[in-house]
Amino acid sequence: KPGRFSIDRTSKFAVTQLVDKADRKTAWEFLEHLLKTVPYRIHTILTDNGIQFAEQPRNRNTASSRQMRFDMICEAHGIEHRLTKPNHPWTNGQVERMNRTIKDATVKRYHYDSHDQLRTHLADFMAAYNFARRLKTLSGLTPYEYICKIWTSEPHRFIINPIHQMPGLNT
Repeated sequence: KPGRFSIDRTSKFAVTQLVDKADRKTAWEFLEHLLKTVPYRIHTILTDNGIQFAEQPRNRNTASSRQMRFDMICEAHGIEHRLTKPNHPWTNGQVERMNRTIKDATVKRYHYDSHDQLRTHLADFMAAYNFARRLKTLSGLTPYEYICKIWTSEPHRFIINPIHQMPGLNT
C-alpha cells in the first residue's frame, strides 16, 4: 500500500499517511493533512518530480502548463514548493531515510492481515518516533521536545502552542 511521508529537516518530526494510490489528489490531501498536523508555519516543501506534485518537465513554463492544486495550496499558505533534481532521489535524503526506517520497523518485519492492522501499527510507530525516540541529532531530545523547545524561544514561528499536540491516552 503506498504512503505519503514528510519529515521536518530541523526537528525530525515526521508525518505519514497510507493512501490507496499515489496520485495528485492524495498528494494535496496529504499536504492539507500535514498543515493541520504540525503546529508551526511551513516555509518550504521539497518534493520529487512526480506527476502528483508537478507538471512533466516538458510541459513546465509553457503556454499549456497549468497550476497544480498542490502548488495552489502551497501558495495559499505562503509555502515555497521546490522540486528535487530529476533522477536524484538522494536530494531528498531525509525522506528516503525515514521511508526506509518506517519500512524496516513495519512491513519488512511483520505480516499484516489487513491494511487497518498496518495503519494501526504505523500510527503507533510514528507516535513512538515523534514523542519518545531520543535522537542524537537533536542532542538527545525527541522531535516533539525539540519543537517545544523552539516554541519557548521563537513562538512567532508557530500557529498553535505545540503543547496542545501532546498525545493523551488512546489518541
